[in-house]
Amino acid sequence: MTLTLKNYSRALLCGLWFSDSCNEDGLKCTEYANMTADGSFEFVFSTFDKNGQLIEKAIELGDWGLVGDIHFTMTKNEMVDEELYAADLNNEDNYHAYKVLQLNHQIFEYQHIVTNETYIMRRVVDNIGHC
Repeated sequence: MTLTLKNYSRALLCGLWFSDSCNEDGLKCTEYANMTADGSFEFVFSTFDKNGQLIEKAIELGDWGLVGDIHFTMTKNEMVDEELYAADLNNEDNYHAYKVLQLNHQIFEYQHIVTNETYIMRRVVDNIGHC
């Protein structure tokens, strides 16, 4: 059996990414992912009611990596009500691995190794008109 491995540039993943979707209750959910060159991340997950009012916000901090076409994350801290808490590193839900389906300067598409859920994030650009 031959494995096909695509080798993505780790530097492409550094920066600020955004996604939005609707959950099973029809509420809007957003994610901002800031991945830095030192391998740390900050993920901000928000849920909004039907009127656009924020009803839930979760912030996770941890480490990320990219090897070939495998992206992985390890949540080490969580912020709740402006208080920082250490995540339980014995909890397997704090570790995730994904197969990268597409990664370029604008799009990051990836699929969870276990659940097969697919996600698409778009790069947040602070210089409009520049790549």
